[in-house]
Amino acid sequence: MTKYTHFILPFFIFFFSNTQAQIEKTDALYKTIMSRDSLLFSVGFNTCNISQMENMLSDRLEFYHDKDGISDKKKFMIDFKNGLCKAPEMRQVKRVLIDKSSEIYPMYQNGKLYAVIQNGSHEFSEKEKGKPEKLGGKAKFTNFWMIENGSWKLAKSLSFDHQAKSTIQENIPGDDQAIESWLKDNKIPTLGLGIIEEGKLKQIRVFGEIKKGVPAPYNTYFNVASLTKPVTAMVALRLVSLGKWKLDEPLDQYWVDPDVLNDPRHRKLTTRLILSHQTGFPNWRWMNPDKKLNFQFEPGTQYQYSGEGFEYLRKALEKKLGKPLNQLARELIFQPLSMNDTDYIWNQHTEESRFAIGYNKEGQPYPTEKNKVANAADDLHTTIQDYGNFMVSVMKGEHLKPEVFQEMTKNQVKTKENKYFGLGFEIYDLGNGNYALSHGGADLETRCIAFVLPKSGKGILIFTNVDDGYKVYEKLVVHYLGEEGKKIVAIETK
Repeated sequence: MTKYTHFILPFFIFFFSNTQAQIEKTDALYKTIMSRDSLLFSVGFNTCNISQMENMLSDRLEFYHDKDGISDKKKFMIDFKNGLCKAPEMRQVKRVLIDKSSEIYPMYQNGKLYAVIQNGSHEFSEKEKGKPEKLGGKAKFTNFWMIENGSWKLAKSLSFDHQAKSTIQENIPGDDQAIESWLKDNKIPTLGLGIIEEGKLKQIRVFGEIKKGVPAPYNTYFNVASLTKPVTAMVALRLVSLGKWKLDEPLDQYWVDPDVLNDPRHRKLTTRLILSHQTGFPNWRWMNPDKKLNFQFEPGTQYQYSGEGFEYLRKALEKKLGKPLNQLARELIFQPLSMNDTDYIWNQHTEESRFAIGYNKEGQPYPTEKNKVANAADDLHTTIQDYGNFMVSVMKGEHLKPEVFQEMTKNQVKTKENKYFGLGFEIYDLGNGNYALSHGGADLETRCIAFVLPKSGKGILIFTNVDDGYKVYEKLVVHYLGEEGKKIVAIETK
């Protein structure tokens, strides 16, 4: 983890002999301090609201961090602005207070309240545009709030016992009723779980409700967001194996986007660069001020995740082969694997009554995306059974020539220590020749992730239908993948 990922404002405390007993959660003072906590983190920290943060902090702030040392208010705000908030439109760190962890102790002098101690624990996550939410970490904190000019200000803080969540030993509930209760505690409306063992999809488990009052069936549809990309990648690699497409052939003879027509760098674009996210494109053109597609660096020189690249590939494939992507996928992937509940588009065969409606963290539903044209990078709808069988096929290299499978699982570009992108999949180097193939999906309404381990024949799929569904990833990955799961989490949380 970076310095600023676990820069989650907890707090220093002096233990005075006249400290009062912990106050009840129904007390007005407790509610006041929890309101200040929310203003500090939910309004200030989580949204990079600089003025809000400055307003909440005492000018005498002393911040003590067990990893990064001591800061005063000036240093703290410099680090906050230039680290966490340097590019908030591209990267967001969120802090979540662990439920029921807060303890509030009033401080008195001569019978007059002058300060409050707040103890607690919290978790945090990091999200970059277009990437899955990273597995979180955990820390303890102590806040020392003081009344200054009639307002509560954070005066001293201590942040300590930082842990990657892989070091937090928690067990998955054993029976279905306990799992349902666990999901309710974590506010996960629907969970789809697929367990791969011995190279086969052995378990399909779906919990919760697809909408209020309607239990989720085993064949629940999920919008799996960027888990669309591996399917598109396999379409292209299947065509390469059939001799109908070339991995390193320039795409400009089939398609050139009008926005980059006059930029000669478009001639360097190939399927290999697109599937390994080395195009130089932004994730989406609408993120640019002018809303136009452009090159942000020379293709093939570095990694940058891009949905635009996959859409570029779609248009090239469709131009050459004369078929829409959803038809190519049906012929090459869905029909051979009996993926009858998977598609890029909504049509008359889509049973909306089986779709898991997406929710935000407050439990409010989002409108359902019903694409009529395939997006090569996003919004695939599928089931645990269908996508689980797809990942088993991927793991075994089915329908691919051996040399194509070798290219797919080759480290094409490094993204972080012991982590790479291959062709369509992230690759975790687990040591001793062992590796995991993975991809995640993260949009409003959905958080999904899939891992397969070709050497051991194991894997896991986790589908949720809520903005912060990533909260359950780590426990499930470690529980079902064991030591290999711990290595994955350790790589992700470095």
